Amino acid sequence: MTQNKNKVAIISTSLGSGGAERFASLLSFMLEKLNIEVHNIIINDVVDYEYAGKLMNLGIESTDSFPFFKKIRKGFLLNHYLKKNGINGIIDNRPRNNLTREIITKWIYGDRRKWFLVHSYNTDTYFPKPIFFSKFLYQNAEKIICVSQAIEEIIKYKFDFKNTVTIHNLYDFSKIEIEKKIPISEQYIMYFGRFDEKVKNFSLMLEAFYLSKIHLQGYKLLLMGEGPDLGIIQENIKLLQLEEFVIIYSFNKNPFQFVKQAKFTILTSRYEGFPLSIVESLALGTPVISVDCKSGPNELIKDGFNGLLVENNNPHLFATAMKQLVDDTNLYDFCKKNAAKSVEHLSLETISKQWESILF
Repeated sequence: MTQNKNKVAIISTSLGSGGAERFASLLSFMLEKLNIEVHNIIINDVVDYEYAGKLMNLGIESTDSFPFFKKIRKGFLLNHYLKKNGINGIIDNRPRNNLTREIITKWIYGDRRKWFLVHSYNTDTYFPKPIFFSKFLYQNAEKIICVSQAIEEIIKYKFDFKNTVTIHNLYDFSKIEIEKKIPISEQYIMYFGRFDEKVKNFSLMLEAFYLSKIHLQGYKLLLMGEGPDLGIIQENIKLLQLEEFVIIYSFNKNPFQFVKQAKFTILTSRYEGFPLSIVESLALGTPVISVDCKSGPNELIKDGFNGLLVENNNPHLFATAMKQLVDDTNLYDFCKKNAAKSVEHLSLETISKQWESILF
């Protein structure tokens, strides 16, 4: 049986903080349950999440001090590893916007079966320009897997691909851990994810929190994560004189005890893919207020049913939504009651069947 087992490599930038990285971790466990031999290959040496199967850490194995030669070394190591381990399928979970790198990668992957993930509505992150070369690189893939219907629609429109499919991000609800006590006694609302201003739009988030005045009703804003723009966030907090009302915690691979006890969670992104933070929050029975960005939130949140969906880039409307969910007890209780059941269709069992249908 072992000799006949399909061997699949999940290739990711890392297994560190981030939705795509969290997805790779969950995917490895799902594939293992499907009796697939899983090989996790990461480009950079960051491992925060658990994984099933084997790990090849190219960030450790490539030791050259010059960045250019280190990249070449990683390419040789990847090629050798795929051949040595008899990998016959590749799930590419990386951003793919460098044309030269992707042409080389296409040669390394060879004639193995290939599935390419697209995690963001910003397709420039996943398809190098010009469009002609993206068609050359990906039109013969087994599937281009889009995590939202909106992403699949825009990819079909831009590239005229015939091999696309939408499979929403899975979440293994059995892995939720909420046993630990949290060190916050006050009521709070919460954001958890990357500290990336260009994508997550913390300027909008903080302005809306200030305008809502819910901090004067005893609510704190908890920000949990890591990323390049912590300094920008802290500057905006000072400008709005919110130092007393905003709590910043570093990345936690198990934020669920905090999410469970939050009044609600919030998302103000300029664009997304299919935000795991919304799925995880709703799964725990915590309502969500999100902007209606492309893409994902409007495929998860039913306005007034399990949370509130707000026009993007409008801090006054977002502030009103925050105030409404704090003050309107009946609305809040209704959204909280519906939250968990609204994402039951994203259970591991359901999403696993969709993956099984497109794999070997």
